[in-house]
Amino acid sequence: MNYLFKSLLFISFFGLILACAVPDKIAIPSERKLIWSDEFNVPGLPDSTKWNYDLGTGCPRICGWGNNELQFYTARRSENARVENGNLLIEARREKWLENKEYTSARLVSKQKGDWTYGRIEARIKNPAGRGVWSAFWMLPTDWKYGDWPRSGEIDIMEHVGFKADSVFATAHTKSFTNSKGTENTRAFYQLDVESTFHVYAVEWRADRMDFFVDGFLYNTFVNQHKTVDEWPYDQRFHIILNLAVGGNWGGTKGVDESIWPRRMEVDYVRVYAF
Repeated sequence: MNYLFKSLLFISFFGLILACAVPDKIAIPSERKLIWSDEFNVPGLPDSTKWNYDLGTGCPRICGWGNNELQFYTARRSENARVENGNLLIEARREKWLENKEYTSARLVSKQKGDWTYGRIEARIKNPAGRGVWSAFWMLPTDWKYGDWPRSGEIDIMEHVGFKADSVFATAHTKSFTNSKGTENTRAFYQLDVESTFHVYAVEWRADRMDFFVDGFLYNTFVNQHKTVDEWPYDQRFHIILNLAVGGNWGGTKGVDESIWPRRMEVDYVRVYAF
C-alpha cells in the first residue's frame, strides 16, 4: 500500500475504461493443496499463532505508513480487531489517540507466521463504505531481498477506497513498474456491491506470472519478463497483510467524512494453497 508516489493517473479516462471492462475470462480451477488458513471461527482477539500487528503510525521512518494516513494502528485491542460471529472484524474508529491521531484501526500481518513463495492466496471479504475508508488485502516481502520499496516488490490482491464505491483494484509494484514512471501494473474491477456483499479476492502467483481474481473472474495479469529484479522481484518469501486505513494520499483523495465512523472491514476467511 505504498502510494507515496501514486497519483490519480490510474483513474484517468484510460483507467475508467479498464474499471468498466468485462472480465477477461473465468478462471479454471487448478489442482492445489491447502497449506495455511484462518477461518475466524474462535471469538476474541485474532489467533496469535497466525497474526502479528503493525503498531503505530510508521514513524519516524515512514509517517502515515508512507501514505499520510490518519490512523494509529493498535495491537491486541478488540475495539480495532476481533473475531465475532465467524468473521474477522477490522474496525476503524474516530477517537483521540497517541501521536495526535484522531483515528484508530488495525493492521494484521502474517510475517514469520505465514510466509510463502508462490501459491494461491485468497480471502473472502466485505469492504467498508464511506468517504475516507481504504481497505486492503495485500502482501509484502518478508526479507526485502532486493532492498527497500519498491525494489523488493509488493502484491496488492485487493484494495478498495470509499470514494470509488463500485470498484476494487489489484496491483503489482516493482521498481520498473511504478506510477511515478507511468508504468504501474494496476487494474480496476467494477462491481456495484463490493461494500454490501462478501466476495472472494485471490492471486495465483507462479514463477512466470501473477493472475488476480474476483469470485473466479480473472481481471489482471502480471507477467515475468525474465529480465532483472527491477521487473520481477517475486522469487522470495512474502506475507499477508489485512488492514483498514483512514484517509491518506489515495484513500483521502476526496477528503474524509468525519460523521461515518466506526467502519468495518469484514473477513470470512484467509486461505493459502500450494500448486
